[in-house]
Amino acid sequence: MDQPSALRFPDGFRWGTATSAYQVEGAAREDGRGPSIWDTFSQTPGRIRDGSTGDAGADHYHRYKEDVALMKALGTKAYRFSIAWPRLFPDGTGALNPKGLAFYDRLVDELLAAGIEPYATLYHWDLPQALQDKGGWQARDTALAFGDYAAEVARRLTDRVRHVFTLNEMLTFVEHGYESGVFAPGLKLEPAALHQVRHHAVLAHGLAVQAVRAQGRSGTEIGPAENMMIALPAVETPAHVRAAEAATREMNAPYLTVMLEGRYTDAYLAEAGAAAPKFTARDLEIIASPVDFVGLNVYTPGHYVLASEAEPGWAVVPMPASYPRMASDWLTIGPESLYWAPRHAARLWGVKDIYITENGTSAADRPGPDGVVYDIDRVMYLRNYLTQLQRATAEGVPVRGYFLWSLLDNFEWADGYATRFGLVHVDYATQRRTPKLSASFYREVVARNAVV
Repeated sequence: MDQPSALRFPDGFRWGTATSAYQVEGAAREDGRGPSIWDTFSQTPGRIRDGSTGDAGADHYHRYKEDVALMKALGTKAYRFSIAWPRLFPDGTGALNPKGLAFYDRLVDELLAAGIEPYATLYHWDLPQALQDKGGWQARDTALAFGDYAAEVARRLTDRVRHVFTLNEMLTFVEHGYESGVFAPGLKLEPAALHQVRHHAVLAHGLAVQAVRAQGRSGTEIGPAENMMIALPAVETPAHVRAAEAATREMNAPYLTVMLEGRYTDAYLAEAGAAAPKFTARDLEIIASPVDFVGLNVYTPGHYVLASEAEPGWAVVPMPASYPRMASDWLTIGPESLYWAPRHAARLWGVKDIYITENGTSAADRPGPDGVVYDIDRVMYLRNYLTQLQRATAEGVPVRGYFLWSLLDNFEWADGYATRFGLVHVDYATQRRTPKLSASFYREVVARNAVV
């Protein structure tokens, strides 16, 4: 029976899956790849929960053909992957490593042969260690080096890769890597240095946009992939919705807001005070280089807010201890996040093309006696979130596609291999792939272009 039209997505909606290089590729020391900050970080005792590293990942480097076949079996027509900067430039700059580029040539050709469109991310946190040794994202030169790297990727791959994302989740890799220190490179910077890292990240985005525009083939599209801090109205009345929009704009001041408006908000600079980032008017012009789309990574509600007569016009509602969560403690369940995130982006900044570049969940994921993972909790999560995304598209919010995180179980950063996000179970001892129940669910969504 056909699904009711109210649950359908627009014709041409692009369904895909997503991964990142350090989490799935493995082959950490093969074919000239240089070390990244995540190699260094994961090899430092006590940094990773299960003591593991990303050396093996899900062995995607060797098993990419099998993984593309899994995508084809799902019926997906798009795949978001990241390019490992240290695989192309082992020292971050200098001569291109041809063996590193050859892997992405093979992957892209395999995707296209399977009828799957490649969407490449230039940076998913694996900064070459050689650049970290020179200051990493604390150094303005790293942003300049990123622009050069982006230009080379554009020259080499945009004959076949027509959609490029600049940096993935600046908010996450900056705040966790340079403030709390729980992600690579594990630093805890003072406010002034932290604000400058934020600025260098968005400057790198702008430089990459300009580089891809200059060096990419005509028609190449580019934009960021950011986990926007989402303020949701605790109660959906006009006043609370306006408060949520205002809160969202301010909560994203150092990232999406400056990229899409070309200026830091007055409140952000005032709060930073003497620690505010140092920048020029030319920096802001570069950061605000026009983009073709905005990618949003959406997992959880950032904050629920209510309108307030007191400044700044909203009040954050405390999250009670009883609020439901998935297997990861940080992953609070808020399906309406997938409605409000793109709606806010469209209304606040006039974004005309939006992709949900990541959405998914961790789950217990233990194979049953028959070897199948019956991850009904993940199915529940996806069904509810996708219902809210369909609500957005039905109201005309310009969401063009959705990339489920993730195709495969993989190295989940500081959690190591203890946390699983994949549609496909990976036995890390054998690297055997087994689709989970959620893969069957997603296959039906893709086939029907509707929530099932």
